[in-house]
Amino acid sequence: MSVDLTTRYLGLTLGCPIVAAASPLTATVENAQRLEEAGAGAIVLPSLFEEQIEGEALDMFDAPAGLLDAPPFGSATLCSELDDYNTGPDFYLRKVESIKRSVSIPVIASLNGAATGDWVRFAALMQGAGADAIEVNIFVVPVSPHVSGHDVEQRYLNVVRAVRKQITIPLAIKIGPFFSALPHFAQGVFEAGADGLVAFNRYLAPDIDLEHLSVAPSIHLSTRSELAQTLRWIGILRDQTDRSLAALTGIHEAEDVLKALAVGADVVMTCSALLQGGIGRLTVMRNGVRDWLEMHGYDSVDQFRGCISRRASGEADAFVRGNYTKAVASYLQPPT
Repeated sequence: MSVDLTTRYLGLTLGCPIVAAASPLTATVENAQRLEEAGAGAIVLPSLFEEQIEGEALDMFDAPAGLLDAPPFGSATLCSELDDYNTGPDFYLRKVESIKRSVSIPVIASLNGAATGDWVRFAALMQGAGADAIEVNIFVVPVSPHVSGHDVEQRYLNVVRAVRKQITIPLAIKIGPFFSALPHFAQGVFEAGADGLVAFNRYLAPDIDLEHLSVAPSIHLSTRSELAQTLRWIGILRDQTDRSLAALTGIHEAEDVLKALAVGADVVMTCSALLQGGIGRLTVMRNGVRDWLEMHGYDSVDQFRGCISRRASGEADAFVRGNYTKAVASYLQPPT
């Protein structure tokens, strides 16, 4: 028996539910081809940042007079550092074109922003360059006591609406888990025009350099322990929407992929596992998923998906307070 790993994500047909998430690994034609050979269902290109686009002269937009009178959004230093990461806006479009020509799997371009602005118009250029879909990573850090949770959510939704107006291809929104009423917010994201939700982004927090008494950038790759939060919310959201759901963060083994699919993820995105173990790690995960499904009598990913969502599991409370009380009680039990 051959297990069918085909899945649908953002209206696109993927040959495998494992997607290479945005990272330096997805930045070149060579790596894109290697990821396709390894069995990736799709690849998400590294993000182009709002600061980079707003920092450009925006000549490519044929901007009307007066549009560029305001100072650039990001500092010159920040834009320079970001360009070292992905070489800047103009090169990014050429990258989309070249990678799209080099592979047959879907290529998802990525934007990272925090507020509406002229940068959202770049989504249309990405579509023109051949991107099959756009993923927007919205990262807002509220620092004012006068900004409410509602204000923050509206800022996200304004970005979704603005990008949606620019494109006709599918749109996914990558978010973090820090919303007081995530299902309500997710519904708003879909109503604003998103075709899918990527859960969850890992918000990188700064560290402190005690030697120089300064704030230092910090990055730590994910661990498998971070998957639990993603599983909870995908399992809750799956029964409330027919839009696409992508699981992200803590995906390192085939077992992690299977857990995410079981709670209802359409695709499972991995980044840290590939950065640590190399592109070949994706093949190991893909084969592990196929072998497990075959061993347990499943004909396809679709047959397996969502079998342990909150409603389907028959243990709805396990996704909310029930899990907390059981976990505490089990921990407090004396060892036998």
